[in-house]
Amino acid sequence: MLEPLYTADEMRAAEAGHDVDDLMARAGRAVAEEAMRRFPEARRFVAVCGGGANGGDGRIAVDVLREAGREAEVSDDVGGADVIVDALFGTGFRGEPREDAARKIAAINAADAPVVAVDLASGVNASTGEVGGACVDADLTVTMHGRKVGLEVAPGRFHAGEVVVADIGLERRETENRLVTGEILEQVPRKRADQNKYSAGTVLVVGGSRGMTGAPCLAAEAAFRADAGYVAVAVPDSTLPVFEQRLLEAVKLPCPEDGGQIAPRAIEPIAEFAAKAGAVAVGPGLGRGAGPQEVVRRLLAELDVPVVVDADGLFELEPFERKAPTVLTPHEGELGRLLGEESSWVSAHRLEAARRAADRFGCVCLLKGADTLVASPGEGVWVCSLGTPALATAGSGDVLTGIVAAFLAKGMESRLAAAAAATAHQLASKEIPQAGAVASDLIGALPLVLDAPV
Repeated sequence: MLEPLYTADEMRAAEAGHDVDDLMARAGRAVAEEAMRRFPEARRFVAVCGGGANGGDGRIAVDVLREAGREAEVSDDVGGADVIVDALFGTGFRGEPREDAARKIAAINAADAPVVAVDLASGVNASTGEVGGACVDADLTVTMHGRKVGLEVAPGRFHAGEVVVADIGLERRETENRLVTGEILEQVPRKRADQNKYSAGTVLVVGGSRGMTGAPCLAAEAAFRADAGYVAVAVPDSTLPVFEQRLLEAVKLPCPEDGGQIAPRAIEPIAEFAAKAGAVAVGPGLGRGAGPQEVVRRLLAELDVPVVVDADGLFELEPFERKAPTVLTPHEGELGRLLGEESSWVSAHRLEAARRAADRFGCVCLLKGADTLVASPGEGVWVCSLGTPALATAGSGDVLTGIVAAFLAKGMESRLAAAAAATAHQLASKEIPQAGAVASDLIGALPLVLDAPV
């Protein structure tokens, strides 16, 4: 369910007490063998090596390649290479490459040859995934012992190419941050014979301002397909005809409105209904402004059931206090606004941003992206990275919100529910056409994912 993701310090701890020369010999051989396996027709290999252990791995790889009859050398001139071995920087690198190293990185990226990175692409911070300047674009990364945080967290993950983990004889260790696997779906409660539609998981979706009715529809349908037994939507009264036609199975709660948005005077009927729910999803299509903000603030303050907050529910959200489980599901732009940062800063510092949000709001923060990050206050981050580019479509986040709500309604702990929901969401993306996919395609694939043997 959870695999280690190593930081630089955790790798040093794993290597402590082992013979350094022996580890380098195994690492260099692993790089060479994987390079030859991946590029069997290549004859000329050029390794660009730094002065540290990573460079030592690269030099040993060159020796192994020569023993195998390949032309191989250590050089900064990569012209004419069939394959380039990037061994400039290892797990200890952080910050921005110096000018000389940046020139070498630029030459590697400009060469017309595939690149095999040793441990991780030079320029990536192994502990965070941050990229401070020039960075190698690898086609293949041979990483030692276990995956590093920087191989799974963006932007570093986008420089790794295919990742192969090489066994160099170290023992597996517990790490602060973890990689989520598909086995987490085994933790999702399935409907039992002794349950009814209410006890199988009851979800209330609050949102749907005029002109944005699609979002709560997607969230509600996703909650059903994520195996909730009963789903209701609280929506502005004037939008009710849309939901009556679009949602066959969901119960509708028409709410007082102001200008097509749910009004604060709707809080009492919503809270009364929510008291019978297992979880509430607030925000899909809710709209922005003083009225919706008041609805979100008061629901968070007054409800004692699990709540997932998404989309417009996150707009200008301030820290709150509540005892019941809470999950925030921002994308980078939304999280930037919550933290007072630009979205570009969040993109460059995803791990730090998710942690800051979890600590600031005192709840689980699920930062959406190719590497969905699930952060909980004072704990390590769980990384979910099983999805495909098909998730980059409007409404995909609303689907995820519905899944999170369904899993919370089934009684799952909030971090576990968020990570399991992200995993189901990502695995569903593998079950649909990759070109032209829309969010509702994901909904139809959810039962396949949840029924599939893991």
